[in-house]
Parts: sequence; C-alpha cells; structure tokens
Amino acid sequence: MRPNDSLTPKEILAELDKFIIGQADAKRSVAIALRNRWRRRQVPSPLREEIMPKNIIMIGPTGVGKTEIARRLATLAQSPFIKVEASKFTEVGYVGRDVESMVRDLVELAINMVKEEEKERIQGIAEASAEDKILDLLLPPGPGSASSTGPEGNNSFTMPDYQLPATSEPTQESSTREKFRQMLRDGKLDEREVELALQESKSTPMIEIMGTTSGLEDMQNNLQDAFSKMFPRQKKNRKMKIPEAMEALTKEEMERLVDMDKVIKEALQRTEQSGIVFLDEIDKIASRSSGGHGPEVSREGVQRDLLPIVEGATVSTKYGMVKTDHILFIASGAFHVAKPSDLIPELQGRFPIRVEMQSLGKEEFVRILTEPENALTKQYVALMATEGIELVFTPDGIEELADIAVQVNEKTEEIGARRLHTVLERVLDQLSFEASELGNEVFTVTGEYVRKQLSDIVQDQDLSRYIL
Repeated sequence: MRPNDSLTPKEILAELDKFIIGQADAKRSVAIALRNRWRRRQVPSPLREEIMPKNIIMIGPTGVGKTEIARRLATLAQSPFIKVEASKFTEVGYVGRDVESMVRDLVELAINMVKEEEKERIQGIAEASAEDKILDLLLPPGPGSASSTGPEGNNSFTMPDYQLPATSEPTQESSTREKFRQMLRDGKLDEREVELALQESKSTPMIEIMGTTSGLEDMQNNLQDAFSKMFPRQKKNRKMKIPEAMEALTKEEMERLVDMDKVIKEALQRTEQSGIVFLDEIDKIASRSSGGHGPEVSREGVQRDLLPIVEGATVSTKYGMVKTDHILFIASGAFHVAKPSDLIPELQGRFPIRVEMQSLGKEEFVRILTEPENALTKQYVALMATEGIELVFTPDGIEELADIAVQVNEKTEEIGARRLHTVLERVLDQLSFEASELGNEVFTVTGEYVRKQLSDIVQDQDLSRYIL
C-alpha cells in the first residue's frame, strides 16, 4: 500500500471498515476530507493558500463510533492529530484552559512525531557510535592511537599515529577490536558489565502557577525553560550490562544527533498544513436558549473564542507563530438537549459538512462482536489463551449477547456499542475469576450460557440500571 497521506477515499474507507461497523456517511465524509488535504498540496502556490478545509460536524448518540472514527483517523492521517473535549475549555478571563491551548498541544505532538521520525532515520548512525563507545570501554585505545572521538563527542576519523595514507595491513590492536565487535554483535558479551558516564534525566524544578490562563501558561513554560538552562544536566557513573549500556548510549547519541531547529521548523509546517483537531462534546458548549443564566454565558464565550481559531488565526506558541487557516476541525456531539442550530451562526457556518450518525441495532452489534480486527470477542479469546483456556463463542451465543445489549439499551439508557463491554464482562465474570485454576480446557459460550448468566439482571430493570 502507498504511504497513508496519499490514500484514495476508497482505500481510507476500507481501512476504517476494519475497525468501525456501519456509519458509512461519516466514514465517507472523513475519507473525502483526508484526501482533500493531499489534493490541496498538489495545487500550485497562489491558489493553494486560498483553498480552505471543509470542517465536519458529526451528530449522533453516544457509543455509535464518533470517537472511534477520530482515533482511527489519527493513525491513518500520519499528521499531527489531537482530540480535545470542548467542555474542558473556558472563556478568556475565566480560570481554566483557553481554546488556543489546543493549538499549542498540537504543535507539541507534531514536534514529538517529527523527532521520532528523525530518530528512526539516524538510528543506524547512533547504534554504530554507541558500539564504538562500548568497544572503547572494553578495549581502551592504546597509547599510540589518537582518540576516536572529537572535542564535541563526535566520531573522529583520525588514523592511529597520524599515518596517512593508512596502511592496508591491520594492526594487532585493530584485529582484536574487530573480534570483540563481532562477539558484541553475536551477544557473547551480554553478561559483562561496563561503567558508563550517562546524563541524568531532567531535574528541572517544577513550577506551577495556580489559576493558569493562557498568558500565565506561557509564562510557566518560559520559566521552566529558563530553569532547565540554569540547571544543566549532570553526568553520573552507572554500572550496567552491555545490552542495557548499548540501549542507553544509543538513546543518548540519538538525542545528541537530532537537529532540533530542523525538527521544529518541519513540525510547525506540518501543524499548519496537515494538522487535524477533533473537537468532542461540542454540544456541551451550545446555549440552549438565548439570554441564559449561569454557565450559559461562559459557553457562548467559548464558542466566540473558538470561532477565530476555526476561521483562521495566528496563535503564539513557544516554538513560534502558528496559523490555523488550514487545520482541519472535526467536531462531534450527541445533541440530545441542544441542537446544532443552538451554536452561534458564525460557528455553524465554519462546519459546512454535517453528518448524522445512525443508532446501532442487533445486526450491527453482531458484526461489532465478530468482524473488526480488534473485536471484543477476539480480545477475550486472546486474554483467556494466556491462562491456557480456549474460549469459543458460538453464533447463537453472539446473537444472544447482541440481543440482550439492545434490550438493556431500550429499557435503560441508550449508550450504543459501549453496552457490549458491560454485557460481555458480566457474562465472562465467573470464567475470568476461575480461569487461573481451570488449566487447559475448551470453554464454550452458548446462547443458553449467556441467558443463564444474565436472566435475573435483564428481567429486573432496577438492578440492570446499576449492573449493566
């Protein structure tokens, strides 16, 4: 398969189908939005800046797959992706987090992503350097050879005794070193201990400013950065076995070799050009009536603060300024009490694509229990296999699980596919408790067994409210 950033809508849909049952409209809209990011990057420059992302709002009850679509989209996108809850933000001037903090968090995620990619790229060089350092500890260089590392700790290619050109015949010392190198790679020296001088982890004093708002949050970050420069990391001698020493040295070398200026520049560009923000629980900041009292004022304030970010603004971060014009926003909410029309008109206009999520029935529950790669039944089979038990779900057992989940959803609260977690956990409660004593055997979950385990609870509605 091609790199994820150039997947076609059909390929994106196929990937989402592996984990999410139903909701074809939502998956289709998300697939188109993701493909449009790639299309925009192919457009020549003057027009490219004018093409704005088409933000999406997903409307549907809890447990139908809104958050799951966001999670899977994050792995598919290979772009900076952050999921935030709109209800956690407060209006500027109130104590709490303001909406700009999500852009700052997105930048942090992008930096971590690019840094990890850079580390993977230079891992071979770092491992070679770490190997040389281990060999220097095992076989200290003789008095006749120059140091193998330069003043900055980087590898030096100076020849022993400054013999230029190098002689083709290997010296006894280099021959022994190569033998040790081979033994090191073959794992024959794994039990030997070496003493290393490693940098200690950051010991910057924690600074916390109470009642953090946006300005104070920046001040807190800047103070911590200043203190980290005032308290440089010390080196500490540690004894460890060679595999651990190799891992620690490789990690240290990778940190040293990563060019952070290049990483920050790339991360800021990725955030601006392909960042995705998933705004969950957006219905919680919708005002149910005009001129409400109490928290309603703050809710509308959060919407007003959110508007410029979604429209396109420049947010100040400690790594530089970030434009939000081309960040894709995907919002979701149950909208049980409020309606999408209760959002302020300007914000509604910034989410042109609306997708209604469908409630899930018995047929979807059966598919959810069997089809996805991470299906709940497959998870329990794998968990019980660790105790030597072969767990088998019969077709009628799975149908009964789905049927009971639908019944309980109808009689109590509608929580969608999340009900399957509670039902299945209750059915396998006795087995999970006794599994470690049962030994190797086959355990079959039939429809009759499911009914036996859940009959009392399903019939007693008051009890099912608390247990299922």
